[in-house]
Amino acid sequence: MQLPYNKSATLLKLILYTGKIFMYRFDPMAIHGGPNSEEGPGASSRVAHSAAGLNTTADYHRFTPIDLMSEFTICESFSDPASPYGIILEKPSSYGAMVGDFLVRMGLLKDRSAVCEVGGGYGSLMHGLLGSQETRIKRAYMVDLSLSLMKRQRDRLRPWGSRVTFIRGDIHELLGALAGIDLFIVNEVMGDLDTLTGIDPSHMPPEADELVRSYDLDIPDKPFNLNLGALKLVEAVCRTGIPALLTEHSCDPVIPDDMAYLARDLDLDACPREIKLHRHSEYTIRFSHLVQVARAHGRTVGTGALLDLIPVKKGRSLETIFRLRACDTHDHEIIYEILDHIREYRWLTIS
Repeated sequence: MQLPYNKSATLLKLILYTGKIFMYRFDPMAIHGGPNSEEGPGASSRVAHSAAGLNTTADYHRFTPIDLMSEFTICESFSDPASPYGIILEKPSSYGAMVGDFLVRMGLLKDRSAVCEVGGGYGSLMHGLLGSQETRIKRAYMVDLSLSLMKRQRDRLRPWGSRVTFIRGDIHELLGALAGIDLFIVNEVMGDLDTLTGIDPSHMPPEADELVRSYDLDIPDKPFNLNLGALKLVEAVCRTGIPALLTEHSCDPVIPDDMAYLARDLDLDACPREIKLHRHSEYTIRFSHLVQVARAHGRTVGTGALLDLIPVKKGRSLETIFRLRACDTHDHEIIYEILDHIREYRWLTIS
């Protein structure tokens, strides 16, 4: 079922309360160009201003079959309790279950909640969340721009049938139309959103200048990148008044006090940097900017290391492996790899 965007706001408010198993599709191809446009599915940037560029993954997600296993996501690393990366955990668990425990602990997941995940990947997070918190969640909504990923989500979440509604579309276009939602989850998605690149601080594009001035964002005195899409998403979430959990690869990571060793050779106060992936680039997120935006809208904000919600084994064994880069066994390689990756991830709650 495909609905034109000029009718999406009204119709979406109606379908959110239905129990039918349909995949509702809101596709802004007419606005962004179709598969035969000059940009094509592999394009990742376009000029936004004479002194800056715009990195966008919209066409990549809209037209390209996506393999998340090539991107080393935290969610897929712990997608199953039997994952080899579970070797660092106190007890076997899926990422979705760990997120669920964290949400309950933070008071964000109430009884009989309607939860909306933005950019659900393979459906692994929601699968673990529904499996562990099924009695708390009355409905789940999956919003994604990628048709191939949405098909994977439908297969993974089939056990919950009509309790899950799938909506294909751009969250920036749909967020204001989503009604009856109690919690948003935006997991490892913000790095895919539009990023202004190579900005000259003395000659900023209007959209960057407006954000910097409105929220008094700290910027360097040399060319920099700005998480335009992530900032706009936080703005929009704040205006809905709905609580949210957001996670992503950070350029200003926070290291847990009891794992201070993870700060070794790590820049804890940087600007967004490019991460080159298959046929597209993503950018790390400056969480301090997101915090400023949310607080400016009067929202209560919490933030910390993603390791806060992943219960790793206590003791010195992990520290020893990380400090010595002790990769003389397969298990040691796995431990070093996941610690080196996850240490740069942060969470942000908006309530």
